[in-house]
Amino acid sequence: MTDTHEKWLKEKTDAFNKEHKDIEVKLVAQGNYGDLSQKLLAAAKAKKTPTIAQAYGEWVNDYQKNDLVVDIKPMIDEKMKDENAYEDINQVFRDDNTFGEKVYGLPFNKSTRVLFVNNDYLKKAGIEAPKTWDELQSAAKKLTTTVEGKKVVGMGFENQLAHELSMYVKQAGGDFIDEKTSEIKFNSKEGLRALEFIDGMLKDKTARMAGEDEYLSGPFTNGDVAMYIGSSAGIPFIQKDAKDMNWTTVPLPKDKVQAAPFQGTNITMFNNSSKEEQAAAFEYMMYLITPENTIDWAKTTGYLPVRESALKDKVWTDFVKKDPVFKAGLSQYKGAFIDPRIPGAFAIKEAMSKELDKMIYEGKSSKETLDNMTKRVQEEIDKAKK
Repeated sequence: MTDTHEKWLKEKTDAFNKEHKDIEVKLVAQGNYGDLSQKLLAAAKAKKTPTIAQAYGEWVNDYQKNDLVVDIKPMIDEKMKDENAYEDINQVFRDDNTFGEKVYGLPFNKSTRVLFVNNDYLKKAGIEAPKTWDELQSAAKKLTTTVEGKKVVGMGFENQLAHELSMYVKQAGGDFIDEKTSEIKFNSKEGLRALEFIDGMLKDKTARMAGEDEYLSGPFTNGDVAMYIGSSAGIPFIQKDAKDMNWTTVPLPKDKVQAAPFQGTNITMFNNSSKEEQAAAFEYMMYLITPENTIDWAKTTGYLPVRESALKDKVWTDFVKKDPVFKAGLSQYKGAFIDPRIPGAFAIKEAMSKELDKMIYEGKSSKETLDNMTKRVQEEIDKAKK
């Protein structure tokens, strides 16, 4: 939460603190989500957790198993009514916070993946933005060329590919991991199809990873990459650096199925706090996602409004008409899914990343990677069950 995100949070939090004389919210920044996850677990062991923190829905399994988080459903039932109705929050985001009969958070910074495309490069190649995997592969080949002495790669993949693999498996028509049983489902023909799709473009050099650039927004705005799949939350970064570049976003290309991950963190409440702190924190949680604030947050950061009423609000619809790069993400609610929230989810993705890196950088085959990834993921699942 840096740059414009940090500025927005500070301004809104200052306003909240002024409006609530008996409440003071203190913002504490973290380096990245990995740092946040590790620090929260360490703080939990020491019984020094913050009252609230951003957290992925999949992390909550570890928290609730150890009785670290507060079921906020009673607060929702009491406080979130009428124009502030909990049911106004989009269903996919409510699902992400619901565990059986309990609710362990409210959504905050929510995004989806979209395809960023350089319209000038597409026009020069005489092609339209791809709608399917086959079209994406074909476009990547045509767009991998030299433009005015500059080497351009057709397609880009972000470094954290393990966080996107469920998307490709689902688009191929497969399943990833069963949330209820933790059974691995991705070692299948669809899983192999997903890896071969990615690895094929990397090996024939019509695609590249972000690599040392860390994020692909830089190579994209520099004209080094013609297309890439990235978070809708990256839109403001592109807008900031693109200058006169002609670009847009389009919905994710599909294989057999249209599937789009809806990701980002929620705000979760920890029980190492007093009832007064919890009540105060819930006021702040609700404040961050009022229709007005969730619209303003989305306009500022590229994240999605989390309320149905916000999506229909004239302020938001007029904004999208004026700036159509936001349309692609909004069009993907029909194929929306959230990653399975299973114990050890963070460690599982770390294990997957290591195996995927061997495929990307060491030349391991897609099948060998799939088998090794299955083994490593199973080890992490078994470890989390102990």
